This record gives sequence, structure tokens and C-alpha cells, in this order.
Amino acid sequence: MLTSTSIAYPASTDKSTLFTILLVDDREENLIVLEELLADDNRQFIKATSGNEALKCVLKNDRIGLIMLDVQMPHMDGFEVARLLKANPKTRDISIIFVTAISKEEQYVLKGFEEGAVDYLAKPLDENVTRAKVRVFEQLWTYQQALRRTAGDLESINKQLERFVYMVAHDLKSPLTGLITLLWMVEYTNESRPIRQDELAEYLGEFKAAGYHLSSMISSILEYSRQSIEQQRSEKVDVGELLAQTAHLLFPPRHIQIRIAESMPVLFTKKLKLQQVFQNLLSNAIKYNDKPKGLIEVSYRDKGNFVEFSIRDNGPGMTDDQQTKLFQLFQANGHSQHESSTGVGLNIIKVLVEEQGGSIRVNTAPGAGSTVSFDWRK
Repeated sequence: MLTSTSIAYPASTDKSTLFTILLVDDREENLIVLEELLADDNRQFIKATSGNEALKCVLKNDRIGLIMLDVQMPHMDGFEVARLLKANPKTRDISIIFVTAISKEEQYVLKGFEEGAVDYLAKPLDENVTRAKVRVFEQLWTYQQALRRTAGDLESINKQLERFVYMVAHDLKSPLTGLITLLWMVEYTNESRPIRQDELAEYLGEFKAAGYHLSSMISSILEYSRQSIEQQRSEKVDVGELLAQTAHLLFPPRHIQIRIAESMPVLFTKKLKLQQVFQNLLSNAIKYNDKPKGLIEVSYRDKGNFVEFSIRDNGPGMTDDQQTKLFQLFQANGHSQHESSTGVGLNIIKVLVEEQGGSIRVNTAPGAGSTVSFDWRK
């Protein structure tokens, strides 16, 4: 004996991919016949014997793709059930086929469509016609699911593009700022005294190096933007060379020294992403250092499948409150009374590190400097 509401699942099938059909009829023998008629490995059935039970089933199950709804039922007929479903934004898009033995006159058919039905089947049912119509709605449901997934993918891509645009602006800004500072130094020196030939040659060398570095970054960013995440190319990266180049092109002030540990590892990874992490962390360490003689040290530790990199500075350090907000998007992270950051750059660093399966950590205290450590997959 069937219960008033029951669910039938095919054996050994992923329920999330099944086409769910709600069968509604006040006579249980009709439900059994209809389920046997429509049974398929890719389908699951929910059965209800009244309008009220049908409404409860729909509200509990958000994967129903089709309702086979009997019109003539006691207490609440099929027309009223359809009207209530169409009035609810969460259920209004579910396809409904009315199944009825009442008059086939045009007025009754039109009433069904007015209440929200998308099709009409008259009893006694033609087996071939019934199967064919249900198959059409199953295909429509499959297409709808694919469109929803595509919409979700597009939303994810848009968020990635937003992060990408910020990273481009942020990462190009640091070497450009250094280049502008260098130009200002040349102009200031020239106003106070004639620039010596050897000084000019040194400055020109710095300008050329900065220009080549920016050109290389732009080329890498353009290549990156043309590729999906799966297509982005990994390459052999000498981390020592990458750090030396990145540190040099940030144009640290003369009172700040950057020490890079010897024998840095060589990784097979996405160079641009690793460069973005190092550039952001080194740039912050330079920007917020408040000591007459600033020191930034970069070291690493082998951790099996990962390498742990650490950037330690002797800057002002951070309070507990500043640490809490450090990686929160758009949270102000004041490191001194004169400087503050939106935190967007650090949030993106966190995302890049976590994409590698790693994590990022900060060890700091007011007046004791900061050490930022992150794991990067080999």
C-alpha cells in the first residue's frame, strides 16, 4: 500500500542529475500506472494524492522539473494548485502538464493554460503521446540546468576579471611609481648641480631596466588574459632571479636593504602569479617601513609538496586589530599614522596562495616588525 506521499529513486544513480517528476492524483492506482508508464533510469518520481501534499512536496524539493497534475481532486483541484504554484516566485517556472478526464472542450483546455499549464493530456492516456511529451519537457529541463550552470560560470568569470583588473593596475603601479621617483631624483639633482656622466649613465641604465621590466609584465599579463585558468602556462622559475629582479625594479629607498637567501629553489609554476605575490608583499614591506635603516629578509623552507616563503621586515609591526582586518576585502589597514591600505591587494594575495592549495600567515607585534609566510606548491 502506498503512503500518501512517496519518492521512488532508481538504484545506483546520482540523484542530483535525475529528472524529477511530481505525480499528483487522488487515486493511488493511477499514480502507480503513470510511474510505470514513464519509468526511466534518468528519472525519479515523487507522488502525492492531494493538492495540499503536492504543494508541500514542491516546497521541500527544489529540483522538480515537471508536474503531472490531475485536475479533478477533492478539497483542492488541479487548477487551484497550479494557480498557487505560479503565484510563488520559487515555483512559478516549473512545467505543469494537466492530466484530466473532464470535458475536452476548448473552454476547459484554455482554463488550464490560463492557470499556468504548459500542456494538456486527456484520459485515457495515449502511452506513446504521453512518453513523447514528457521526453520533450525532460530535454527542456536539461537545457535549463545547463544554462543555470553557464550563468554561474559567467558570474565566477566576472569576479575573476574584477580581481584581474585590480591586479594589473596594482602590479603595474609599483614599478611605475619607482620610475617616477627616479626621474624626480634626476630632476632634483640637476637643479642643484650638473649631473656627472657616470651618474647619468647609471640613471639611464635604471630607466632601461624599468622599461624592459614593465614591457615584460605587460606581455605576460596580455598572455594571461587570453587564457583560461586551465590553459595558463607553467614554466621553470628560478625564484632567486625572480626575487632579485622584482626587488630591484621596486626601487627601494637607499635606507632600506633587501636580503634574499642564497640557493632559492627552482619551481615549475605560473611565474606571473608568484611574481604578483612577491611584488605585493615586498612593496608593502618597503612602503610601511618606518626605521632609519630598514631591513627586509626573504627566506624559504622546504615542506615536501610545498615551499614556505617568508618575508620578514623590521617595520612598525601591527596590532591585533590590524591583523584581524589584514586579509578582509576593502578593510582599512593602517600601518602608520600617515599611510593606509584598502586591503584589496592583500586579499588577492590570499586568493592566489589558496589557489595553490596553500595558506598565508602573519607573525607580528607592534614595534617588532612583521613576518609574512605563505606556502607555494612545487
